[in-house]
Amino acid sequence: MTRGPTLPAHRLPSLPKPLDAFNTAPADEARALLLHCLHSLRWSRRIADHRPYPDLDSLLAAADEAAYDLSPGDLSEALAGESLLELPEDTYSAAFMALSAAHAAYEARFGHAFVIYLGDIPPNEVLGHTLEAIRSRLTNDPEEERVIAAEELRRLARGRLAASLRGAWNCTTIPNAPAVGK
Repeated sequence: MTRGPTLPAHRLPSLPKPLDAFNTAPADEARALLLHCLHSLRWSRRIADHRPYPDLDSLLAAADEAAYDLSPGDLSEALAGESLLELPEDTYSAAFMALSAAHAAYEARFGHAFVIYLGDIPPNEVLGHTLEAIRSRLTNDPEEERVIAAEELRRLARGRLAASLRGAWNCTTIPNAPAVGK
């Protein structure tokens, strides 16, 4: 039995890569999405306005540089956009109370939400790691803690941005993206 002619292979339309989509998005859309990665208007404008980026490493280097250049006001704005870590619903109520109490003590001492990058922490260790970090950082003086918080924000922004551009290009839907927050 002979077979009929073979149909040519179908080619699916190529979808834009996330970095290409980011590079070509309207400026206001790119800025709005960047605000979800780091809650600083100046930072998001600076990153969006320097597009296009040739590769993800170049974008992340620019994001780092812009984060290092945050003014005290920019840092305050970014910190104001963060909030307490959301725990899974099946977490014991004692854990909720411990985290809430530690976070309240931190906020009372430093005047802003506790931020920490959790991208390298296994999910089952997030609560313990966060509580340990809050308690440890409560002993810092305010200037020292501001430097640490700025570094954690930079790491958060970098992690959120990298993950978003490797996937859905949306900083709000990335697991562990919400640092202690969002």
